[in-house]
Amino acid sequence: MGILSGNPQNEPLHYGEVFSLWSFLQTSKGYVAAYQTQLNHAGDHDLHKVLEESISQCQQEIKQVETVLKENGVGLPPTPPERPKANVEDIPVGARFQDQEIAASLSMNIAAGLVTCSQIIGQSIREDIAMLFGQFHVEKATLGGKVLRLNKEKGWLIPPPLHHSKTEE
Repeated sequence: MGILSGNPQNEPLHYGEVFSLWSFLQTSKGYVAAYQTQLNHAGDHDLHKVLEESISQCQQEIKQVETVLKENGVGLPPTPPERPKANVEDIPVGARFQDQEIAASLSMNIAAGLVTCSQIIGQSIREDIAMLFGQFHVEKATLGGKVLRLNKEKGWLIPPPLHHSKTEE
């Protein structure tokens, strides 16, 4: 049997895994606070639902990553306070995030999360860490599909210039 070939939970994390887990956790906590704030600004019911799903997904990821870090004696990043609920009508129109802006931000965050999960999978030598982020990747890709569909249905998607192949006849 080779080195690091036993139960993954008994293997040490390497410094890259620790940094990636800690950074992922800090970012996820920030996303929860941001999405809670965006809930106050969202007027569209479907966008509201997908934001709530995003918060729930982040909170589940946070719990799992915190468990791994605690088990390995790593201190946790601070958690921002819960954001209070507000009525969208109480936020002045000029100060309000528009639904299209919220959906675009959510799409961007999901895309960045997919890249981050892939990076952590690639650098992991502990199979349990790679599998955990494989699970997160699948969940983020599924959520990303929902947000893409929402953006298309609501007319919020602004595509880049489309390329049409010119064929000479």
